Amino acid sequence: MGQEGRALSIVSSYRLRLQRRRWLIRALRKRRELSAVSNRTRQIRKSDVLLFCTARNERIRLPYFLEYYRNQGINHFFFVDNASTDGTGDYLKDQPDCSLWQTRHGYKRARFGMDWINWLLLRYAHNHWTLTVDPDEFFVYPFCDTRPIQALTDWLDASSIKSFSAMLLDMYPKGRIDAQPYREGQNPLEIATWFDSGNYVIRKNPRYGNLWIQGGPRMRALFADKPALAPALNKIPLVKWERKNTYASSTHMLLPRGLNLTYDEWGGEKASGLLLHTKFLDTFTQKAQEELVRAQHYNASVEYKAYADLNGTDPDLWCNWSEKYINWRQLEILGLMSKGNWA
Repeated sequence: MGQEGRALSIVSSYRLRLQRRRWLIRALRKRRELSAVSNRTRQIRKSDVLLFCTARNERIRLPYFLEYYRNQGINHFFFVDNASTDGTGDYLKDQPDCSLWQTRHGYKRARFGMDWINWLLLRYAHNHWTLTVDPDEFFVYPFCDTRPIQALTDWLDASSIKSFSAMLLDMYPKGRIDAQPYREGQNPLEIATWFDSGNYVIRKNPRYGNLWIQGGPRMRALFADKPALAPALNKIPLVKWERKNTYASSTHMLLPRGLNLTYDEWGGEKASGLLLHTKFLDTFTQKAQEELVRAQHYNASVEYKAYADLNGTDPDLWCNWSEKYINWRQLEILGLMSKGNWA
């Protein structure tokens, strides 16, 4: 690297440090928008793995969501309830391993909820492994059928790895997404069983250093004519948190920048997981319409406008190239995740 290149690198690093400081200051300010309903953080132990989640009107999903992650080994849950009207808050405040905050403030003005999550991470998560997910996301990692999440985090600690990536894999049923009713407590993967095994585009984000991934059924069915507008599928949900950390854009990327380097730049494989995304159930139609009216989502809710178009026609994402989900080993064989050198 020449002198000019080094100078540009120094300037870029300085700007990212300033941005990280801005996001942290913003999180401090946004803490005033949160009201603690049930704060059980005193029961957290030093070795606990913590989960962070923002939710709105997700009552029907929560029983299985909590069951799934308790079985994985999550020790404590942090929830931000954004003005739910379906009993989400009442349900969560009675869960003994959950701490709950509520807010009626705008999701969009809180950088789509990340200011609230960044504050809770800053305040409570230092030196803990943290998993940040949505209520319709289910984390899958190598050996997750036989090893708890603490086995993964112990290996990451021993390997001096501080962040772990997981591509978002959209799951969907065969046939209309509103054909089979979802019932409370049910595993959504009993309905949303199918996924796209290919059709993914990957490029490197030059500013943050993370991989940017698009594709799958949403790009294929909803953004075929404008693929650049398709949702990002790259996520880094599992992080050994430090107070200096901050999520920069959802869980797509973090600062400091080094936390985004979850891949091997020289062509090898690093261990990675997946987030099975179970948005497309029969509850989706009403949810999409509600969020379109609220207009609280990214890029003028362009994604929810596409969902409205899908719901107005034939809401079927299945195609002849769809794969039926079996287990994590299938996903590794297909090249969608990797166990790397974790044996």
